[in-house]
Amino acid sequence: MPIINRIAEFQDEMTEWRRTLHADPELSLEEHRTSQLVQEKLKEFGVDEIITGLARTGVVGIIRGGAGSARSIGLRADMDALPIHEETNLPYASRNAGVMHACGHDGHTTMLLGAAKYLAETRNFDGTVYLIFQPGEENLAGGEIMVKDGLFERCPVDMVFGMHNWPLVPAGTFRWRTGPIMAAVGNIEITITGKGTHGAQPHFGTDPIVIASHIVTALQTIVSRTIEPVEGGVISIGHISGGHTYNVIPETVHMKGTARWFKPAVGDKLEAGVRNLATGIAASFGAKADVTFQRAYPATINNPEATELTLRAAAAVAGDARVRPMDNPTMGGEDFAFMLQAKPGSYILLGAGRGPNDAMVHHPAYDFNDEVLTVGASYWATLTEQLMPRTGADLNHPR
Repeated sequence: MPIINRIAEFQDEMTEWRRTLHADPELSLEEHRTSQLVQEKLKEFGVDEIITGLARTGVVGIIRGGAGSARSIGLRADMDALPIHEETNLPYASRNAGVMHACGHDGHTTMLLGAAKYLAETRNFDGTVYLIFQPGEENLAGGEIMVKDGLFERCPVDMVFGMHNWPLVPAGTFRWRTGPIMAAVGNIEITITGKGTHGAQPHFGTDPIVIASHIVTALQTIVSRTIEPVEGGVISIGHISGGHTYNVIPETVHMKGTARWFKPAVGDKLEAGVRNLATGIAASFGAKADVTFQRAYPATINNPEATELTLRAAAAVAGDARVRPMDNPTMGGEDFAFMLQAKPGSYILLGAGRGPNDAMVHHPAYDFNDEVLTVGASYWATLTEQLMPRTGADLNHPR
């Protein structure tokens, strides 16, 4: 079964929604206008109920179909943008300086809205579908906040499902994996305190910039020399700041980085390694290092039974040959992990690649591929109809 005909009919509408969202991006937990647009669309579609206020700006649309079965599923899309200056020069590029939909959450929101429009119109399922529009995926764990705010008490789903676009594989294809599909995330902060002095007289001070350089190099040995090679682990420093001019050695240097892993024991080793190396190297120079290692997101782990259901829906939309297993999980992180800790479910990747020169997510030249909007919306609708089928003549409802 290919893209649902009825969904294909409003491809242009979906493209307009997506580009409207793209032009007006909002950062994590600040998605007020995005939340309002989602609510307006859900009301327009005629969903049965709308829940607001979870994780500040979160929205859940509820659609009940069929004869009132107790079955229920959750479909989740993220809404927030990134603190990136857009460099696409597109007509619908971000109007908000330094904020950009560089991860495709505008497309994710649009695909779930497209499914909402179709499902509210057709009701070709027996049960309840909860359409979860989540804020704060980028580093602020909006998924965890929604769960703590009572998402699954108010929306008692049997299973919950997520999806992310993936420019590295051809548009309209799907990639899946049972078990871990995305890594756990740790946020690293290191503050080195030395002794400032004139740059021409370094012997009067303790140079935190030199110390930071040694620490950055040493951190790369944690994975290569303490983690079993067949295990996954990453430590990367993404920010160093210290000093303000040419000839002054500063008192302090601040570093930020990320750690990634799958098994908790590996995360323990990474944290211990960061702490031991940073503090030990600083002490060896006569300085001090304060280390914060915050475990932000757990690994995203797909339930085997739920994953089988996602494969059936994906194959119905794209065809068996275009639904392929991933050889390895990705080291990216995803706060959908918190929902999967609370409920069984699965997370799948939707190919969105146009060609070899595509910008990857989190790049200032990235732009979501509107060609896959109907694919993603059809996947959500098909998953709902397959997991909560109606009987008899209802199965022949026009699609």
